[in-house]
This record gives sequence, structure tokens and C-alpha cells, in this order.
Amino acid sequence: MTGTKFKVAVCGGGVGGLTLAVALSKYPDVEVEVFEAAKQFTEVGAGVGIWPRAFKVLRKLGRGIDHTLMNAATDFEMTEDFVPALSYRKSDQPEGVELFKLMTKGDLMKIHRADFHGTLLSSLSPSCKTHTSKKLVAYSQPAAPQKSPIILTFADGSSSSCDLLVGADGIKSAVRGCMMREIAQCLSGQAAMSALSCIDPIWSGAIAYRTLISTEKLRACAPHHRALREPTVFFVVYPISKGKFINFAGFTLSEELIRTSYHADTSGRKRFEGPWVQELSKEEMCKPFEGLEDDTKPLLKCVDKGTLWAVHTVKPLSAHYHGRVALVGDAAHAMMPFQGSGAGQSIEDAYLLATVLGHPSTKLETIPRALAVYDKLRRPFSSDVALRAKTNGQMSVWQARDIPLEKLGETMTKHWEWAWLSELDGALHDATKLLDSKVPSTY
Repeated sequence: MTGTKFKVAVCGGGVGGLTLAVALSKYPDVEVEVFEAAKQFTEVGAGVGIWPRAFKVLRKLGRGIDHTLMNAATDFEMTEDFVPALSYRKSDQPEGVELFKLMTKGDLMKIHRADFHGTLLSSLSPSCKTHTSKKLVAYSQPAAPQKSPIILTFADGSSSSCDLLVGADGIKSAVRGCMMREIAQCLSGQAAMSALSCIDPIWSGAIAYRTLISTEKLRACAPHHRALREPTVFFVVYPISKGKFINFAGFTLSEELIRTSYHADTSGRKRFEGPWVQELSKEEMCKPFEGLEDDTKPLLKCVDKGTLWAVHTVKPLSAHYHGRVALVGDAAHAMMPFQGSGAGQSIEDAYLLATVLGHPSTKLETIPRALAVYDKLRRPFSSDVALRAKTNGQMSVWQARDIPLEKLGETMTKHWEWAWLSELDGALHDATKLLDSKVPSTY
């Protein structure tokens, strides 16, 4: 490609990787290749929620993405008013009690993950090269000369090169593993050990039980069930796919683990025994939730089968970049699902990273400076969201011990307001100012 200032390799074709590829299409002098480990571009999972802050970022992508997503979403309304987003219930008793309604400024977009992923995939620029069955094993980043290419090595024995590598390869990120080893080599003693301890994910102590329930089946069983009309948290249930399905996610949590997951050591005491993701029968899916309020029984009756997900997280990293390598999404900050913000943080990462890479001052030789700006503005924010997500899980499960029930709604709402009362625009503005100055690399 003539006039190209550098080539970006994106490892991972999920939400973060594809958002980055779409966002970079605004800059014709940046060449982009996406490498996906699976045999085809697809997204595993059921429903996903997009809060107003993240949706405003998606609107910036252009290409009609916002309208396509709005058409695919269920009961979504563009509004700046305060609207009910989630209804929280106390369900560990035969007669459930509504605790509070979470009111948000702007609506929560509820969409099937496959529809969301497909929209991004279809919006890629024709100039963006995509590859499947390319599982990254390692990369080699030369220390000098600075302009030498980064070499990528894949599991099938093939290789490629790039000027900038972005790890969007999820919680088990091979890019993060290589990057943290590089960082550790620049450190010594406890600092080096701390960097190495961030390579492997940590089991959070939470297990998610996920499935899709046929809306038609639930309506036949319980015509007036609340899950048909409002997103509810006893399980997390809300309609998706234009009302064809009810997204269902139930959780079990280990108090000892969830309260300490960010401070796990490397001894393996917090490992999850067994596959992180496994198929469940109807009986296995429903058994953990026997004894909850009567309103949950029709939902469980309509379950056909499900999937167990052992929820893992990534320890807070000392940096989300090193040299000409950067991380986005779960590779950088896999978090617990209790603020519904994992996908949204991937979107924000990708858009801000694209903005600093597309800035006129960013050349091949200044890539580390651009990544330092990205790290400075995104890492503290996404780390804070990850901590809030963990705290939300604690409040949801052990609220009776920690917070009076009558104060729970106010406390959780304040804890969550960033998702609809703030915008990424401030960070985008700050990024431009910093790029017009000199920001040294951390490493």
C-alpha cells in the first residue's frame, strides 16, 4: 500500500479487535491485518449490554454501525432521559422482594453478541486483510534498530511481520504473556516477579451459568412473567434478538475468592479445576438455583441446556503496552461481569488507540510515544471499572452484611454512574493535547 506510514497487526477478531480495525479505517495511511485463531470469525456467548457511554463511541465509527445495531437490538430507544435499565430483586426466599430499579441516563442496548460481532465484521474496510486459523504462539520485537519489523509466529508454523502489534486475543492472551516477559526483563527483583505474575489469568471465584430461553416457551409457561417485559436481576435476564430469546445468566460465587482475587499469589491456590467452559444438561444448569423465589421457577422450567463459564480475570498490569506492542480488551483487563462493561471497555480501548495511531504526529519511530499516551489515559480508567465490577458483585451477593438494603440502590447507582454520565471525549481531547507535546515511553 503506497503512502503507508506503518502496518498494524491485530491478533484477535473479537469485539475489541474488530472495533480497532474499523476505527483505523479512517486513516488510509495505516495498514491493518487481523489474525483470528479460530477457523472462522465468530463470537461465543449470548446477550451483551452496551451502556450509553460505549454506544456513543460506537456512533463515532460511522459506516451506519449505530443504526444497524439499533435495528438488531431489543427494545432500545435513543434518549437522553433517565429510564429504567435493570430491576434488582432479593431472591433468596420464596417470596422475592424488589430492591430497586437502576435508572440510567440513556437506554441500555441489549443485543445478541453474534449480531454485534457480525455488524463489526461486515463494516471492515475492504483494505483490511483478515486471516483465520492463525493462533499466535509468540512474537519477537527487536530492541534495535527501532524500525525493524516485529515477527509473529503462529501455531501452524507460519509467520508474519508488522510495525505495531495489538493483542486483542482475550483473557488467555499470548501477546500479554510475551509482553509481560519483555517487561520483566527490564526490571529486577519483586517488580520483575510482579510482572510475570500477570501472565496467567486468575479465577475470580465466580461461575456463570448461561443459556438462551425461548421467549415463546416462557410466554406459554408464564404469560405475564417479568422477564418478558423488563431486564431483571435475580438471574440476569433480558430479551434479545428482537424478543425471540431471553438471555439468562446466573452466578455462584465463592466469598473467600471473590474478595481476594486481585491479590492472588502465583502458587496456584486459586486455580479453577476443570474446563473453563463446559456444556451442561438441564439438570446441571438448574441445580445451583433451587430454592430461589417462586418467580425464578418458570425460567428454570424453560431451560433446555446451558453452559458453565468459570469467570477469570487478569491482575492489574503495570502497563498496557511495551515498545511497539499494545493490549486491548480482555487481554489487558479481563474483568468480572457485574457492571456489564467488558465489551464497552474493549470498544473504548480500541477507539482511543486508533485515535492516537491515526494522529499526524504518530510515525513509525514515534509509535512508543503514541502507545504511552494510550496507556496513560486508558489504563487507570479501565482498571477502575474492573474494580467497580468486582465490588458490584460483592454488593449484589452480600449486600445484607455490608450495606443496608434501603441504601443498596443508591450505593450501586452512584458506583455505576460513570457508564452514562461520562464520555470518552475528554480522553480523546487529552490524547490530542499530549501527542502535540512530548510524552516519554515508560519502558
